[in-house]
Amino acid sequence: MSTMTNPYFAHRTWRMVVMAILLGGCTGLSPKPVPDPNLHVLAAGQAAKPAPAMRTLVLEVSVPRASPGFDTPRMVYVQRPYELDHFANNRWADAPARMLGPLLTQALEQSGGFRTVVQAPTAVPADVRVNTELIRLQQNFSIRPSRAEVALRVQLVDARARRVLATRVFEETETAPSDDAYGGVAGANAALARVLVQVVDFCFAETANRSVPANSAP
Repeated sequence: MSTMTNPYFAHRTWRMVVMAILLGGCTGLSPKPVPDPNLHVLAAGQAAKPAPAMRTLVLEVSVPRASPGFDTPRMVYVQRPYELDHFANNRWADAPARMLGPLLTQALEQSGGFRTVVQAPTAVPADVRVNTELIRLQQNFSIRPSRAEVALRVQLVDARARRVLATRVFEETETAPSDDAYGGVAGANAALARVLVQVVDFCFAETANRSVPANSAP
């Protein structure tokens, strides 16, 4: 019996033809492009107010840390306690803690309250080290309108004596101008601006008795 007239071979050949057509059609499909996420930045603007005097101190701003869940460029929002969600098409341009360091350094410099403000890592010997931890940076949708929430822990360390001078947690909230990711960013920047003012005041007040003679500064 010829293979062409054999029902088994005919069925097998037909199946191979159908599969080839299907595979050919699949390879012709192009994947749908995934849109790039919207990127957002922390930018507190002119956050600091002038200090009433100048401390002859060198402040070193350490690289900020972040609590678990907030050490990522993904933008966090919450709808219920203990559960962190993320916007799908919106990201921070960098991890918020990494953007915080330059903003805090700038705020301390603009206050004019310290001889020098440097950002770690640095070879400049410091008198006081400013350690920070981003505890919370999120948009809260459990209430409407939603609000941005910022919490920052700040610790001042005597870099020469290697002992803690003071520690405080700063928290601020700001109603979001819109219930979307961009509204949360605007609210976060407004809340952060107020936090930075408080941090600068805290650093100035807690170093009141730490000034060193100008001629002995490195």
